[in-house]
Amino acid sequence: MTDARPRPMRRLHAMMFRLPLMITCEAFEDFILAYLEGDLTTRQKFMFEMHLKLCRECRDYLKAYKAALDLAKASGAEENALPEEVPEDLVAAVMAARKG
Repeated sequence: MTDARPRPMRRLHAMMFRLPLMITCEAFEDFILAYLEGDLTTRQKFMFEMHLKLCRECRDYLKAYKAALDLAKASGAEENALPEEVPEDLVAAVMAARKG
C-alpha cells in the first residue's frame, strides 16, 4: 500500500514520529483500550495524546473505536456474553468440530 500524501508531507510525518516521546500508529493502537479505561501512566497518556494531536488517521481510528465500544455496550454484549448454562450436547459438538 502506498502513501497518498505528497512527498514533503510523508517526510514530515516520518520525522514527527522519530521525535522523543512520540509513538508510532502501531503503538497507538496497542494503548487505545488502556487509554479509554484510564490505565496509562502520566507519561504514556502524554505520549498517546501527543500522537492524537498530530495524527488525523489515529484520531479517526479512536473515534471509530469508541463508537464500536458504545455499540457493543448498547447491545448488552458484555453483560450477556454467555448463558449461565451451556447445553452439554452443544459443548460436545463444538469440541468434536475442533478435533476434525
